[in-house]
Amino acid sequence: MNLTGTILSRYIFRQTLGAVLLILLSLTGVVWIALALRQLNLVTSQGQETWLFIKMTFLALPNLMALIAPVALLVASIHVLNKLNGDSELIVMTAGGATIWTIARPLMLVAALVSVAVGISNHFVLPWSLRTLREYVIQVRTDLITQVIQPGRFSSPENNLTFHIRDRGRQGELLGLVMHDGRDQKQVSTFLAETGWIVKQGEDAYLIMEKGHILRRGGPKEPVRIVEFARYAVDLARFENSKEKGPELKPRERYFSELVKPRDDDQLARTQPGLLRAELHERFSSPLYPFAFVMLTVAFIGQAQTTRQNRVQAIVLAFLLAAGCRLGGLAGTNFVALKPSATGLVYAIPIGAMVVGALVAQRGMQRRRQSRLGRAVAAGVDTIASRIGTMAGRLLPWLRRPAA
Repeated sequence: MNLTGTILSRYIFRQTLGAVLLILLSLTGVVWIALALRQLNLVTSQGQETWLFIKMTFLALPNLMALIAPVALLVASIHVLNKLNGDSELIVMTAGGATIWTIARPLMLVAALVSVAVGISNHFVLPWSLRTLREYVIQVRTDLITQVIQPGRFSSPENNLTFHIRDRGRQGELLGLVMHDGRDQKQVSTFLAETGWIVKQGEDAYLIMEKGHILRRGGPKEPVRIVEFARYAVDLARFENSKEKGPELKPRERYFSELVKPRDDDQLARTQPGLLRAELHERFSSPLYPFAFVMLTVAFIGQAQTTRQNRVQAIVLAFLLAAGCRLGGLAGTNFVALKPSATGLVYAIPIGAMVVGALVAQRGMQRRRQSRLGRAVAAGVDTIASRIGTMAGRLLPWLRRPAA
């Protein structure tokens, strides 16, 4: 019996793990394509190299792995259990003495692997990838003069910010430079220069313009002022997005130690400490959802049924309950950011789903056992009734005989 259970567990484990990997790759590919389409302007309009574009899109994937991996496990569990039942393998396993927990054991092992992967991604891979992505974004904006500007084209990396050059020199100088900065309506400036150079000093970069004019206007009704210069330097940091280069890291970009013990001068920890608290508990609660999804799937689809019985309703119910459980967890995380007293809700939702799934699965086993006993009793009653009928048939002709 132990050998049979081991063989069944290995078989279900291989089927489920293979399905999880296939579905995970498929979902990751779909998400990567969506991210690639959003960042496609890096290559088309901003002139960045293709390798940088690929690295930036792949670095954004770990941000969604905590959601993608449990969903892949949910779909794989539904597929494997439905396939086992459709091929009458669940019925054979049940007839051989396998219980619902024999079927759930290998699925829980796969859930443990997914949970460990999600935990590692949350605490190590996710902060590293988002920080690296931030550096690449800053690099793109720092190099916008040397890479974004293309001869003969008007490039607009941001709204109300436009660059144009007539041509590039042999040594990389910008010829016929036009730069219009209208982001601040109180000070609209247009720079015209015959040549321009990029000078980098450490992490800072400057645009040096030679022989040109500056057209400035303080307001819509004020006249334009023209300033002539022989050489003029512009700090490229003024063209970077302040949100992306801000000194404060976002909650998802921080490691565990930075969430638990932020710096004394951390502005985000002072103004919005609930965001750090919500992110910390989300990282610890998300690895629980693979176990919750498996238990819900086993509870509603793991029972052996004949192929004539409709399982669509059970499949839809299991999927909707799992999706509602995850959405409730996300809502609970947002609620924790507002009230610290709601921290237990983040863990109660997945743990409650596991408990409910276990109770439903155990109840299904008891109903199945009761139905077997009922069938045995009914068979015994039928046998007794049949024998009584046979005896009555034999005695009836004898009773009908006339008396001597």
